[in-house]
Amino acid sequence: MAAMSWYAVAIFGAAIALIISNVIDSTIVALVGAAAMVWVGIMTDVDAFGLVDWNVMAILVSVWVIASYFGRTGIPSWLSVQALRLSGGRPGLLVMILSALAGCISMFVDNVVVILMMAPVALPLARALKLPVTPLVLMIGFAANFMGSAMLLGDLPPQMLHSVSGAEFGDFFWQYGRPSSFPILIVTFVITLAAMYLYGFRHHRRQAVDVEKLGIETHIPNRLFATVVVVAFLGTVLAMAFRQLIGLKLGFIAMSGAVSLVLVLELLGDRVKAPDFEEILGELDWRAIFFYIALFALVGGLEKVHLLDALARHLKPIFVENYALGATIMYWATVPIVGIVEHDAYILTFLYTIRDLQTEGVPPWPLWWMMLWSGTLGSNLTVAGAPALFAALNICQREEDRRISLREFLAWSVPFTLVATLVCYVLGMLIWVLPFAK
Repeated sequence: MAAMSWYAVAIFGAAIALIISNVIDSTIVALVGAAAMVWVGIMTDVDAFGLVDWNVMAILVSVWVIASYFGRTGIPSWLSVQALRLSGGRPGLLVMILSALAGCISMFVDNVVVILMMAPVALPLARALKLPVTPLVLMIGFAANFMGSAMLLGDLPPQMLHSVSGAEFGDFFWQYGRPSSFPILIVTFVITLAAMYLYGFRHHRRQAVDVEKLGIETHIPNRLFATVVVVAFLGTVLAMAFRQLIGLKLGFIAMSGAVSLVLVLELLGDRVKAPDFEEILGELDWRAIFFYIALFALVGGLEKVHLLDALARHLKPIFVENYALGATIMYWATVPIVGIVEHDAYILTFLYTIRDLQTEGVPPWPLWWMMLWSGTLGSNLTVAGAPALFAALNICQREEDRRISLREFLAWSVPFTLVATLVCYVLGMLIWVLPFAK
């Protein structure tokens, strides 16, 4: 390799190692790594800026803004109370309903935001039903992290797939005459929840609970505010679904939805009693935003020196000789790796690598889907793989006033991850990989 290639590998490898070790803040590491690539001449400052997919960043920030308003509507609390009523006081069933609810919301909202919305209203329910807090909150965390890749809006990996492959909103439902991410992950999710119910929740006894004494808002406080937010949310999703007819970038559509919502709320004033826009901006995870910006630049640096091309050429024989075996190796190698490293960087790197395999005659779509699913589901293995689980674990430890051991965490994460990845692998192979294998 040329000297610049070695520099790129060294900087990228050092950055990833520091991100994994968590010795230094991951955002700082990623930003310094991107800057180092510029200083050594791997790319120019203009290149670094251009390598960031600002369309994806616009989607991410805009959806976060709308989600922040959604969290203030009282709808999450109201839905949790309905979940309690639907469960009939059966703790195990309540956990499954809340997990399913978290998974559904995370298809539209960032998984960390889902946990921060759902956990505070789930805790009083757990106390009332004498249910241990840790399994409940962890299940909400696993579910939120799980379903983020079912649609284009919920998490960064599907948005990165849109950036690399051009996948549209509808492609996540049906593509090339076969079901894709949404139906496959829905089936996997249902089977996984059923397995987890049998594993750890079926023995809890039914409890009689007075909903009015829980200290949770049982009614939506301001219906006008909630209506405006929900209409803006649904309108934005609908517009994104018809992006190809509209002819605009998804990021612009999402930003238009967020800005329109803010404008309408400002015009309505005290009638909706909405939080200040500055307050909403303060709730955004700016560390994550800058991390993702730097991540695009870091991976783009590898692309600038054609390292991803070289990786694709080395992987080509595996997929050409036995496509199904290659997909299997990639899938099951990814699961443990993303369980111990931040999965976004890994997924983005291999999405580009799979794209370059396309020039070698290797069908990319089955591999893109398998990478997306294994990279997302495998990240539920430990808190190192997904920030959402770190947030869930902190809530558990604060509520129970004790340290949750790694052994206790793995007692829930390992069975959840194993069932989810195995079911999704079988469906992915049958529906996508084998039909494309020669």
